[in-house]
Amino acid sequence: MQLKQTLAALGVALAVGLSLPASAQAKDPELPFEKYKLDNGLEVILHQDKSVPLVAVNVWYHVGSGDETPGKSGFAHLFEHMLFQGSEHVGEDKHFDTLKNIGASGVNGTTNPDRTNYFEVVPSNEFETGLWLESDRMGYLLPLLNQKSLDNQIEVVRNERRQRYDNVPYGKTRFATAAALYPENHPYRYLTIGKHEDLTSSTLADVKEFYNKWYVPANATLVLAGDFEVPTAKKLVEKWFGTFPKTTKPEHVVPPFPEPKATRVEVPDEFAKLRRIDYVWTTPGIYQAGDAELDIVASALGRRGTGRLYKILVHEKQLAQRVAVYQASSNYSSTFTISVTAKSGADLAEIEKIVQEEVAKVLSAPITQEEFDRALIGFESGFVWGLESLMARANRLQGYNHFLGNPDSITADLDRYRNTNVAAVQQVAAKYLVPERRVEILTIPAAKTATK
Repeated sequence: MQLKQTLAALGVALAVGLSLPASAQAKDPELPFEKYKLDNGLEVILHQDKSVPLVAVNVWYHVGSGDETPGKSGFAHLFEHMLFQGSEHVGEDKHFDTLKNIGASGVNGTTNPDRTNYFEVVPSNEFETGLWLESDRMGYLLPLLNQKSLDNQIEVVRNERRQRYDNVPYGKTRFATAAALYPENHPYRYLTIGKHEDLTSSTLADVKEFYNKWYVPANATLVLAGDFEVPTAKKLVEKWFGTFPKTTKPEHVVPPFPEPKATRVEVPDEFAKLRRIDYVWTTPGIYQAGDAELDIVASALGRRGTGRLYKILVHEKQLAQRVAVYQASSNYSSTFTISVTAKSGADLAEIEKIVQEEVAKVLSAPITQEEFDRALIGFESGFVWGLESLMARANRLQGYNHFLGNPDSITADLDRYRNTNVAAVQQVAAKYLVPERRVEILTIPAAKTATK
């Protein structure tokens, strides 16, 4: 196992310029970095890699849909869209054009329950342009803010919801699952996309308040990854971000851990062609005790080709078109999901009986050492190969910094898996994957109806 890990690490290191310790056989790959903070509170992380003439510019604001208040669902994501509308010195709708003209790639922004990020990969001789753009919208968004832009982005986001959630197979399942898992007023209840009625009620005053509270230097982290000289990068960061006034990091309201009771919901879906059953539990948050063990349980049950449920339902009995088992980790709490898409005509009762029997087995007895080792090798190799691109490394540094407060957490992360064992995996499964806390969502194909 160690040999496979080392070979994978060496292969990626040679390909993408990672720095490996001299004793590569005993240590994990490293992401060399320097972290410091400006006087105004902005965190800066520099990861130099001169193997290609590119720089990834990556900004995380430590706010996501998990910080939304009742009646304002979807606002963090809506606000992400607003940041591409224009700022005082860049101009209206000039962000993408400016980056296109300098040959940038991978330009985008994303929002999830835990954070909002903005990023671009630029030629190394143009990375000051990326800094200027991110600086201008961090400090000078409001002068160009107007009702027309807000109305435009509200409709863009509502159309995004229609295209990705409302009018696609199993889109309704996601909303039904969240509603069953989380109580009213919990920020995870309405998903990051939000409710139509909340989006249409958004005002310019809401945008200004959100910007002034969350989009301050002390609530942001800038990562530069790629081909630059560190002294030059520091001077340019100070030039474009150092003059902002000193700010303080806003407080986050932590919701209570959700503990749903056993429930079953049937969802008619006019876009679905096959029945699907989802079993879902609430579980510990990302990097918290039990999170890694549930990743291992998910591998033992659902890994393609070798997972217990996959082998029985897809290969042996051929009852399922698809089996997916995963631990979806978020800051305040996570979810463990078993999702089975039944083949047409398959006996759904038989499928559920098999799922329940296999879950009961991992609760009552340890998984095998072979299953454990297979999961561990998969996590280690997937992790290392996932460090290939500059942006992936920037996001890895950001993620460790955001959740753990330390970008240098590769070994600590992997040790969560290496330092546990089959007995601990069983104990965690037995604690969280109990029938009394299981939410069951049955999606049934339905006749098509007119959509709004």
